[in-house]
Amino acid sequence: MLLHLRVTVPPDRTDAVREVFARSPGTAHVAVLPGACQHPIGDLVLADVARESADAIVAALRELEVDRDGGISMESVDAAVSRAAEEAEAAAPGDGSDAVVWEQVVRTTAADSTLSISFLAFLTIATMLAAIAIINDSAILTVGAMVLGPEFGPLAALAVAIVHGRRAVGRAAAITLVVGFVVAIALTALAALVGRALDWFGPEALTGDRPQTGFITAPDRWSLVVAVLAGIAGVLSLTSAKSGALVGVFISVTTVPAAGAISLGLALGEPSEIGEAATQLGINLAGILVAALATLLVQKTLWRQVPRSVPNLARVVRGQG
Repeated sequence: MLLHLRVTVPPDRTDAVREVFARSPGTAHVAVLPGACQHPIGDLVLADVARESADAIVAALRELEVDRDGGISMESVDAAVSRAAEEAEAAAPGDGSDAVVWEQVVRTTAADSTLSISFLAFLTIATMLAAIAIINDSAILTVGAMVLGPEFGPLAALAVAIVHGRRAVGRAAAITLVVGFVVAIALTALAALVGRALDWFGPEALTGDRPQTGFITAPDRWSLVVAVLAGIAGVLSLTSAKSGALVGVFISVTTVPAAGAISLGLALGEPSEIGEAATQLGINLAGILVAALATLLVQKTLWRQVPRSVPNLARVVRGQG
């Protein structure tokens, strides 16, 4: 599992950067192109590195302040047909599927923390689908609403921001979550008021027997257990770059369905249902966030031990400074 690094290097630090790659296990296909970069001016260094080594290499490059005066970009290598690549992966410490590239995680989640029109649209549509699912007592629509909901992105961003001390990202993620759910619930409640005025449904849609969707307004200890497990799985999927597992996370949590139930409760004047749904929403959000925080802290603690098997990159940096 390789990452391709493209590094724009100020000319006075090219030798130091070359030395960083030379001393790191898990490195292959290193190329140095003097004067290739025009903005900013500098040399271009290309390399394929094993995912296990990438975090330590990026940290060393940042110590050289390459990120400030040049630039570092990373992208996944889908396939590398090369003996050098095979040897690099074998030499790298740890296992590629367990490796965490923290800078990549921080940047990815930071992008998900932004409050955007598309985020509001997806969350609102998902909440409306959840409300329709409750009215029709449809498990299929409930699952569809869960999958469509984009709320895990800002939740993960908030957890990453807390662990890594990125206050601006954490603040943006919290605002995105709060504003997103408020807008989605308000718009869904307005739509529900229209449906009630047209006599499409009444209070019985929420208070009647709902064998398929009754769990949404019946929070219990299992709500917390599922939220915690989903939070752990979500973070592992994010940090290991296995995004396929996120679908299971979306289907497991009852955040969007609870928001849909709150909207219906507001439109139909059912305060007890609003309270139950709000409790369900709070349990799920808190459970996911706490589990995500704990998982990130454990990963950070464990992975901190792995770079010790990498030749002392800090010494390289100091020697070139």
